[in-house]
Amino acid sequence: MGMRRMAVVLAAIASLVCFSTGLAADTHHDMGKMAAAKPAVTVGELVDMGCYVGHGAKGEKHTDCAAKCIAGGMPMGVLTSSGQLYVLAMDHANPDPYNKAKDMAGKQVKVGGPVHVRNGVKTIDVMSAEVMPAMAASK
Repeated sequence: MGMRRMAVVLAAIASLVCFSTGLAADTHHDMGKMAAAKPAVTVGELVDMGCYVGHGAKGEKHTDCAAKCIAGGMPMGVLTSSGQLYVLAMDHANPDPYNKAKDMAGKQVKVGGPVHVRNGVKTIDVMSAEVMPAMAASK
């Protein structure tokens, strides 16, 4: 019986190893899909997610508060003119553009990078960020 019990235990361990390896391969496969996302350019207002999602705060009157919230660690997002909201994520290979965006609270910005959608949440891995030039006054 001891030998039979040992065989069952070894079979169970082998099954777990195969299952774990399959999960790791699936996770790696999903990460590969994310890395293959095409870069896009998104234009809109840079908002702090807490105030915008919590109570719709945005716009010029909210700029100072948004800057304080973002400086305190609140996540950022880009709100497009059509009402689409994208959460900004730091590009692990180059965090500089993401960190630069922290100083753009309340401004119209142009953010470039791969866009991902998971469970309805849209994110942009920030690869570039710049403030949009003010529109010239019409004459």
